[in-house]
Amino acid sequence: MDFKLIIALVSDDYTEKVIENARETGATGATVITSGHGEGLKPAKTFFGLTLEGQIDMVLFIVEKHLSRTILEGIAETGNFDKESGTGIAVQIDIEDAVGLKAQLKTIEHEIEDQI
Repeated sequence: MDFKLIIALVSDDYTEKVIENARETGATGATVITSGHGEGLKPAKTFFGLTLEGQIDMVLFIVEKHLSRTILEGIAETGNFDKESGTGIAVQIDIEDAVGLKAQLKTIEHEIEDQI
């Protein structure tokens, strides 16, 4: 079975919605790393040295490759990535090898059968 890693940098306002959408489209779990900061085309606004921008969460999904594009597009739509500046970005990367997924393989296989 081939997997992809989806890395989503998401405005913390959208994190839960993005995870919910990814689960609905085939992701079997997520890891969230909270309280990041980022800067896009425009520098963040500050007030006496304090950033007025919200926090960014890094959400990691290991997903089966046949489901990855659907999940990626769902994340982008749910997070308003293409509609609002500064809401987030997501990328997918091929995974050469992974361990620790054995307990989830049956669930993943059923998800693939349902989606394909």
